[in-house]
This record gives sequence, C-alpha cells and structure tokens, in this order.
Amino acid sequence: MLCGDIRELSNYTKAERYPIPRIPHVLDKLAKAKYITKMNCMKGFQQNGVKPNSMKLLRIICHMGIYDYTRMPFRIKNAPAHFQRMRDTIFQEEVLEGWTIVYIDDIIIYSETWEDHVKYIDRIQSKGTSINLKISLKK
Repeated sequence: MLCGDIRELSNYTKAERYPIPRIPHVLDKLAKAKYITKMNCMKGFQQNGVKPNSMKLLRIICHMGIYDYTRMPFRIKNAPAHFQRMRDTIFQEEVLEGWTIVYIDDIIIYSETWEDHVKYIDRIQSKGTSINLKISLKK
C-alpha cells in the first residue's frame, strides 16, 4: 500500500460547509429508544471515487513511479462534510421518518419495538446493497 501526504493541498482547498450532527442532538434522539444499532460504512471514504479532474491534484510521484488516487484518500479537508452530505441524501427518507441518524460513516438505527427495529435494519441493509454501499454491523 502506498500513502501520500496531502496535507499541503488543504491550504489551497476551499472549505465545504455542511452540518454534521452534534453529539448532544444525537444523544437526545437516542435517549428514549429501547433498541439501538450502529452500522458502519466499511472503509467509508474509500467507497467514494475521485473525479478525474481531481486525480492530478492527489498524484503521488516517487521512485516507484507516478500514482493517482482513484478513491477518496484520508485527510482530505472536505472528506467528512462530503461524506455526510452523500449519506444524508441517500438516507434522507429514513432520517425524516425519525428512526435513523447518519453520523459521517455511521448509521444509527433506533426504535421502541423489536419488530420495528428488525424491519429498519433490513431496510437500511437493502438500500445499501441496492447502491453498492458496503455496510457492516462490526467495526
């Protein structure tokens, strides 16, 4: 595995503003739940591709050759905001229905009944599978 140091790029990157849920808000929503499940988007950022016009900005040049990232690398300035926006869009309906919280690469499902909880877990997994989003119950 090859890893590049792209911190300098952040100095030239315009910050993307997008709200990430605040922990007190998340805890408030979970306080009344009887059942809670946290699912994780496996290798979250790396599930997102890099646009071709951005690849040259992330290029690694070393004694072994020239390499371009094809997946979103770690430490990109706007990665958390971008990832949150994408997941909020994907799971918008579930969040609005009041049983899902999306927190960057985590999907939190909460409910008052076991029957609903199992149904919600299945719904999230089905949606993830339909769009090739790799979701895990383990981390």
